[in-house]
Amino acid sequence: MSGEIPIWAFLPVGAIALFSFLAVASWADARRREREAYYKSETLKKIAESQGGEAVLAILREDKVAEHRKQIEGLRLGGMITSVVGVGLMVFLHQAAAGEQAYWVGLIPLLIGAVLLVHSYMVVKQ
Repeated sequence: MSGEIPIWAFLPVGAIALFSFLAVASWADARRREREAYYKSETLKKIAESQGGEAVLAILREDKVAEHRKQIEGLRLGGMITSVVGVGLMVFLHQAAAGEQAYWVGLIPLLIGAVLLVHSYMVVKQ
């Protein structure tokens, strides 16, 4: 065992490293969001002082529209990815389980993706 790390020592060290990384990443993300909110509020204060409240309301409306558009794009992307995963799963299972009907399992993600796409195009108002 010279130079080798036993598996029983690797797993706890790996778990500790993973959760430490997740804690630091979460903390850094929270700090970034806090800074962004602070800078945005300071910018809106300065705009309100110089141009008035109507300019601030216009900026807030534009931000809300951009956020809504980003959410719709995320729904569409999620629907497309889920649909493609369903098609890929159907092709893989058709080849892997020749002679059996296992490939119909791929319809589950395919239909979920289709529902996401239909929802993003038809139901959600733009």
